[in-house]
Amino acid sequence: MRKLENKELDRKSVDDFRRAVKLPLILVLDNIRSSHNVGSIFRTADAFLLEGIYLCGITAKPPHREINKTALGATESVDWEYFSETFEAIERLKLDNYELLAVEQTEQSISLQAFSPDINKKYALIFGHEVKGVDQEVIDACCNSLEIPQIGTKHSLNIAVSVGVVVWDLYAKIVSGELA
Repeated sequence: MRKLENKELDRKSVDDFRRAVKLPLILVLDNIRSSHNVGSIFRTADAFLLEGIYLCGITAKPPHREINKTALGATESVDWEYFSETFEAIERLKLDNYELLAVEQTEQSISLQAFSPDINKKYALIFGHEVKGVDQEVIDACCNSLEIPQIGTKHSLNIAVSVGVVVWDLYAKIVSGELA
């Protein structure tokens, strides 16, 4: 088995990415402290052709040295917008008919493997602060919450890892639903 070279991967140019049909997902980053995490999340959004990222509150925004270090250019392809308050982003998403899903452990959260996205809906996934999680008032504004099942001693994953897990799961379900 031979490792493929970059030129063999048939990746989109930034212009091709911008013209491509996107997966109907927007990531909402609610007060994320780590710029490195933000950059990693940009790469995930690029990898799965997401509609965009909403950066809220204290979340750093491009151009930023630490974001650029981990984003590896994804800030040039992925659409993003900054909101000083998360509720500004939520109101916009509601007006645009997105179903809001907090990714958080709540009394009524839906286990990620049990969640079946409707391929006719648009979703906004809200990820919260690395220590405090998604703010309760933001959770209250959401339709549901999704929880990544975990069985170890820790009660959470790194936010960039959580974004990758949830986005991959929804991508796989949406794409398989479109093909069915």
